[in-house]
Amino acid sequence: MTTAPATGELTPSSDPQRTSVRRVIAYVLLIAWSLLMFVPFAWTLVTSLKDRPEALRVSLPASPDFEAWAYTWQSIDPGLPQMMASSLLLAGVVTASNLFLGSMAGYAFARLTFPGRDVLFVVVLATLMIPDQLRIVPVYQIMNFLGLINKNPTNYLSVILVLAVSATSIFLLRQYFLTIPRDLEEAARIDGAGYFQTYWQVILPLAAPALAAVGVLTFQGTWNGLFWPLVLMNQAKEHWTLPVGITQLQGAFHTNWPPLMALVVITTIPILALYIYFQRYFVEGIAAAGVKG
Repeated sequence: MTTAPATGELTPSSDPQRTSVRRVIAYVLLIAWSLLMFVPFAWTLVTSLKDRPEALRVSLPASPDFEAWAYTWQSIDPGLPQMMASSLLLAGVVTASNLFLGSMAGYAFARLTFPGRDVLFVVVLATLMIPDQLRIVPVYQIMNFLGLINKNPTNYLSVILVLAVSATSIFLLRQYFLTIPRDLEEAARIDGAGYFQTYWQVILPLAAPALAAVGVLTFQGTWNGLFWPLVLMNQAKEHWTLPVGITQLQGAFHTNWPPLMALVVITTIPILALYIYFQRYFVEGIAAAGVKG
């Protein structure tokens, strides 16, 4: 003899149904939020296909054309390929520096024991609370003393030294290294591996997701960075990056919107492609870095 389920108790047939409804609602909300985040990029692309008077109106272009794109390619000084090469060089070197120095510092904070380790780590994290604008005077004076301001061929070096390693890179990699079992290191030491050999041959290969996450964040931040290239390379026009080049389309009393939007789209595409390629590793690295403190 069977008995009816108690009042308010979910039956096996109704529970999956509610789960499906919740999943559909979650997907709808996520898709709506994604479309909302895509609106600024779509509007930027639409504006780049307008003429100058039409760009001031909230409407679709009456007759889309690529005149603004041609202007961006032909009339900007320095040229677009030169600025892209400068941005790529600067972002690539800074990313490689953050991956190497950040991973070494993260490994030391996660695995090595030395006096003042925790205090030093707190000091490193405290630098995140100091905005770049507060450091501009001492940094500029130091770089000027070293002869690295607006001097060929050291224009890039001043920015690279400022951005060589960030507290964010150290923090993310240190958090990920804490999740790696210590048994692997102990096995390497039994085989005669030293600290650096263990770090290079054991820890780094296991930290690919965290390295990808730090690499994407660093490359994106440097590629889009305006402040330090503008401060340290303002007079070195031949070494301007894309964000610095964008500023020449903005004046005190007017802005040439269609070419500006075209240049913004061109600047965004490499970062979008990089994120799509490393998306899986990026998500894994960020998630794993928050597992253990």
